[in-house]
Amino acid sequence: MPAKARWNKNGHKGGVLWFTGLSGSGKSTLAMALESVLFAKNYEVFTLDGDNLRFGLNANLDFSTEDRSESIRRAGEVAALFVNSGMIILVALISPFAKSRNQIRQIFGDQFHEIHLDPGLAACEARDPKGLYKKARAGKILNFTGLSSPYESPIDPEIRLDTNKQTVEESLSQLTKYVDDVFRAA
Repeated sequence: MPAKARWNKNGHKGGVLWFTGLSGSGKSTLAMALESVLFAKNYEVFTLDGDNLRFGLNANLDFSTEDRSESIRRAGEVAALFVNSGMIILVALISPFAKSRNQIRQIFGDQFHEIHLDPGLAACEARDPKGLYKKARAGKILNFTGLSSPYESPIDPEIRLDTNKQTVEESLSQLTKYVDDVFRAA
């Protein structure tokens, strides 16, 4: 089935919005909220979240550089299957390495939309919703992105959100407008 036929049936193009940023930057919060808004607007949409993937598809992976890259690759391949069916997939993963994100961009081409959540390390650490920064600072978590393992910020993402200055509602409004403008079938 040609992609355009699926897009016409769905009323929108397929593609992936790849949410990247440090732990606590708001990736999952915004992806889940955006999924709800888009679903209510009759978009075919689904979210792949790092926490959910870690307990299933990526259960055999740890936080080594190699396994992080493999986790990104697997998420990208799963997202590609959904996108090929005409859906919009929201992927919420730290995805710390530019090389891995660029490899995923190559899979999707212009159907890849990188969303960088960038509130800054201090804001993420202050939020620390899962207590991970505290554990990492205490030496209980090794290779923690942003502290003992690098995070390579996107150079030219389609959208950059400062979730320390913008509210969830403001960010969600910006994302919804972007999807409406970019994904509506011609």
